[in-house]
Amino acid sequence: MHVLENEFLSVTIQNKGSELCSIFNKLNGLEYLWQAEPSVWAFHAPNLFPVVGNCLNNQIQIDGIKYPMQRHGFARHSPFVLTDSSANHAVFTLDYSEATLAVYPYKFSFQVAYNLQDTEITITYKVINKDAKTIFFSIGAHPAFNIPFSKGGAYDDYYIEFDQNELLVKNLFDESGFFTGDTEQVYLDNRRLNLSKDLFKDGALVFKEIKSKEVLIRNHQTPSFVSVSFEDFKALGVWAAPDASFVCIEPWLGYADNAGELKEFSEKDGIQKLETSKVFECSFTIGIN
Repeated sequence: MHVLENEFLSVTIQNKGSELCSIFNKLNGLEYLWQAEPSVWAFHAPNLFPVVGNCLNNQIQIDGIKYPMQRHGFARHSPFVLTDSSANHAVFTLDYSEATLAVYPYKFSFQVAYNLQDTEITITYKVINKDAKTIFFSIGAHPAFNIPFSKGGAYDDYYIEFDQNELLVKNLFDESGFFTGDTEQVYLDNRRLNLSKDLFKDGALVFKEIKSKEVLIRNHQTPSFVSVSFEDFKALGVWAAPDASFVCIEPWLGYADNAGELKEFSEKDGIQKLETSKVFECSFTIGIN
């Protein structure tokens, strides 16, 4: 475990998956991140690489060859190495290995950097192409925030506020978690998506194209809120496990597969392309207010 700390927050990251596992507010004594109850959902804030979501037959196909690939990729289960750190900054690195080449035949370095400033944590993803050929990948975040995050209150007191007036269209899944091509409108109440335990009965709300670049998790009882800003990301997932006391705000570059035939990895929807020796970088910020 590695801890970043200032006068406002204490932030803990574990080496496995370079996963953020605590955002503790020192001023009010509250924990804002879901604490990975195994019987409900055993993660806090996994980092998704080199895929986001489900892959058909738990496989990817690269140059006609099929490779096993688990949901949301292998990074969240992999041991990262702490390669740089200070009191308010840490960088964790996952380099390609024989184990990764067996399931993802690209040479890469994947870095996750955390920077704590005042009451904000910025998470930066960096992918470095160490291969002699172009590599392809998807990347995403999956932080889960405690609901309620203030003392007292109920889940239904909370809502997600989008920074733009949105015509939100969610993309529908089949029973196996693959997109069907069907969509459904999600209606907002004055830019607010009201939370309820029934909201996620059919799974995650996946918005492949949205105008908003920041959302706030707020409640009707107090002025406190959590912000997630994601300027570098095109898609957003919102999810909670059945009857769970959290909500995930998930900025994504990439999606689960469409139902049907397995496609070449380079042709997946939302796939990112990186030329040899080039560096890809994107970031998002969590604010505790």
